Amino acid sequence: MTAPAESAAGVQSCAAAVLTIDLAAITDNWRQLTGRVAPAGCAAVVKADAYGLGASRVAPALARAGCRTFFVATTDEGLALRRELAATEATTPAPTPDIFVLNGPPFGDASVLSAAGLTPVLNSLDDIDIWSDVARRMDTALPAVLHIDTGMSRLGLTAGDVARLRDDASLLARLRVNLVMSHLACAEDPDNPMNARQLADFRARAAGLPTAALSLANSSGIFLGRGHHLDLVRPGAALYGVQPQRRPGAFAGGPSPMQPVVRLQAQILQVREIDTPDTVGYGATHRARGRERIATVGIGYADGFLRSLSNRGFGTVDGIRVPLVGRVSMDLVTFDVSAVPPSRARRGSVIELIGPDNPVDDVAERAGTIGYEILTSLGHRYRRVYVDGGEAGR
Repeated sequence: MTAPAESAAGVQSCAAAVLTIDLAAITDNWRQLTGRVAPAGCAAVVKADAYGLGASRVAPALARAGCRTFFVATTDEGLALRRELAATEATTPAPTPDIFVLNGPPFGDASVLSAAGLTPVLNSLDDIDIWSDVARRMDTALPAVLHIDTGMSRLGLTAGDVARLRDDASLLARLRVNLVMSHLACAEDPDNPMNARQLADFRARAAGLPTAALSLANSSGIFLGRGHHLDLVRPGAALYGVQPQRRPGAFAGGPSPMQPVVRLQAQILQVREIDTPDTVGYGATHRARGRERIATVGIGYADGFLRSLSNRGFGTVDGIRVPLVGRVSMDLVTFDVSAVPPSRARRGSVIELIGPDNPVDDVAERAGTIGYEILTSLGHRYRRVYVDGGEAGR
């Protein structure tokens, strides 16, 4: 990770906070997972703007590292990703990456997918009809992914749908099924019996479909073992430093194997002394229990620093932990910096909100959520600094 916010990018900015995103850590995480699952393939899920970290920077870095399979959620994400990867393809002599659209063909003219070289994940018989109609109009067999629901009860072909496909081969006659997938519901808990049940159900249902590569494991599923790897794994959150298993001892008592990716640092706008009975912030939820020094920082829930961290979160100043006091408001948050020497906690000093001393999963736990939400909530008022192999850029 990078040095403090003042020198993170070597450029001037008026932003009060800096979000540093380590592209080298993301690609190292992908390589580590690739080695773990070999000979299975390893894709990259870059939906939701690469979990809020910027798909336009993250996906090309992964492509340069060798990733050839990407998953997005929507058609618009897929179209943008294809454009972003075009420049990388021009300088990287490798096959054109596959881009799979998880939410299926869009409402309206689904031929926009084929025109851009995108492959939809077909989640229903209606999706199959829509994509087959595009193939008929183009008079060609189109690539497709079939998604079987094995317990999420969201998108996906039901057991009845799969039986219909098995009984009527004409339903898939115009399609070239390259991948059959499902999605684990409880993979972050290795002891949950649903993991084995979903694997068995998936194998049984896929056996009646056209022969194709199989994919079941998300980030957490990768750590369930080789039985769940099948032919292709689809990590998302683990690429971005989120811990893939959420229970003590999940990694033989050691820390998460994923490298941290983000660091959020903010400058102090003002420090003031308060004393009993002074209060801090909306609702007066923090009352001084003596003389305290309160530092105000210019971020808030408008920046994705969640309101649920009120009176629960913390930051660090030069490695010294400082508690968040009072409510997180739209643009401001306050910390008790009484434990920090005044010379090190003053206007312009840096408080680290996410980083080595306060990983994203710890922030999420205090906010009562998961690392995924923390990352995807990070706002656009931060100055974003991307580092890759020691080089920094906006």
